[in-house]
Amino acid sequence: MGAAVATPRLLTRSRRLLASLLLPLVIVGLCLFQAQPADAARGGRMGGGSFRAPSMPRSGGSYGGGSYGGGYRGGGYRGGGLGFPFLIPIFGFGGGGLFGLLILMAVAGVLVNALRGVGNAPSIGGAAAAPAMPRNVNMIQVQVGLLASAKSLQDDLRSLAASSDTSSSAGLQRLLQETTLALLRQPDLWVYANAESGSVPFSSAESTFNRLSMNERSKLDAELTSNVGGQRTTDSSNSTGDADATNEFIVVTLLVASTASAKLSGSDTGEDLRQTLRILGSTASSELMALEVIWQPEGRGDVLSANDLVTAYPNLQHL
Repeated sequence: MGAAVATPRLLTRSRRLLASLLLPLVIVGLCLFQAQPADAARGGRMGGGSFRAPSMPRSGGSYGGGSYGGGYRGGGYRGGGLGFPFLIPIFGFGGGGLFGLLILMAVAGVLVNALRGVGNAPSIGGAAAAPAMPRNVNMIQVQVGLLASAKSLQDDLRSLAASSDTSSSAGLQRLLQETTLALLRQPDLWVYANAESGSVPFSSAESTFNRLSMNERSKLDAELTSNVGGQRTTDSSNSTGDADATNEFIVVTLLVASTASAKLSGSDTGEDLRQTLRILGSTASSELMALEVIWQPEGRGDVLSANDLVTAYPNLQHL
């Protein structure tokens, strides 16, 4: 009789446990399919980077051996010992939202893979020492919403897309510096901002960065200007001229993967955002693993209305 009663209880507990494990995945799925503007503006994109581990230890070299080819490619790193402090994402600026959930999902995947790989670590002895790799990578997302009268910013971004070397770490560092400078020169036109950060294990950094990039790129109807990993494209076939007369806002998104440990100031106020952009722009090339700059509208014939802004960027806060 006791066994008969215990069995239903055990089944109930199992179902509750399964529900608690699936709930975070359901929440992530709902956020991934968040509503987008019906008439999304066309925009621009530039950046590059590499998450490959260095083949040999290098003094003063950048991660990936200085090779920043197209795309964010993995280098076969399988992960060794994962320290518990790096299994828990560290969120900054009081942000969270989709950014935090994506990082949480990536870390959960690393944990599952680590548990599956227990006991499969290679034996020590006779093999060459593994190159030093960063234990964790900081993911930073900064978004700034400006009044459309900041049209010179669009010109600056197009000029950077045409001239930047996105195939090298030094070129990416310059691109990050020039983009933050372009934003810092328009403080009177800042209206909205959001800054979020999280720390993930090195082995999940590439997938996390790619998810964040795809989420931001999906908000664009098309990418008229692109310079990623040294590949430049420009599509002006459907341009209809300047749209500043009816455009209301410009939004610039900075996605940064870095090993730098500097603490940013967030974006609660204009001064906080100013300090965050200054610190972010001073990131060394040896610490910068990947960068993407995404903006909309691109500046030729498209508009971003207040309704579009709220729908596509719900985490933006008024300064």
